[in-house]
Amino acid sequence: MTALEPKEQQFRVPFVERTQMQYLVKERGHAKLLMPLGPNANHVDVMYMGAFTVLAEATAANPGISFIDAEKHFPIVKDIAVDFHRMAASDVTAEYRLSEEEIAGLQADLERKGSAGYLAEVPMLDADGVLVATGRVTIKLLSHAWGG
Repeated sequence: MTALEPKEQQFRVPFVERTQMQYLVKERGHAKLLMPLGPNANHVDVMYMGAFTVLAEATAANPGISFIDAEKHFPIVKDIAVDFHRMAASDVTAEYRLSEEEIAGLQADLERKGSAGYLAEVPMLDADGVLVATGRVTIKLLSHAWGG
C-alpha cells in the first residue's frame, strides 16, 4: 500500500476506506473505481445498497478533487440518487470523466464565485459488464472562504 498524497489525506473518509474500494484509474478529471463484493455483500451475497452509494459518490467526486487546490477549495456532495437495475453478485466498477473544457469552466467559477458544481451520471457495472445501477451525484466545489 502506498502512502496517501496530502490532498488524499485531507479528504479521506475512514468509513469509505472500510469498504476496501480500489482505484483502477485516477487521473486529472477521470476516475474509475472498483467496489469489491467480499466485504460489501449483504445477507443474500449480493452487493449491499450502501456500497453502491459510496461507489457513486467517490467516482463522481474524484474527478473534481483531482484538479482543485486543497488549500483553497473542498468538495461536498450536494445530492445523490442511485437507481438499481439488477442485483450484483460480483465486484462492481464505476467510471466518470470531466473534459478539459468542463474543468476549465469549473475552475473559472471557483475563482469568480468561490463555488462550482457538476452533475455526474455514474453507470455501475458488474464483472460481466452488465449495468446494475446508475448514480446521479451533484458535486459542489467550494472555497474555504465561500460565504454561501
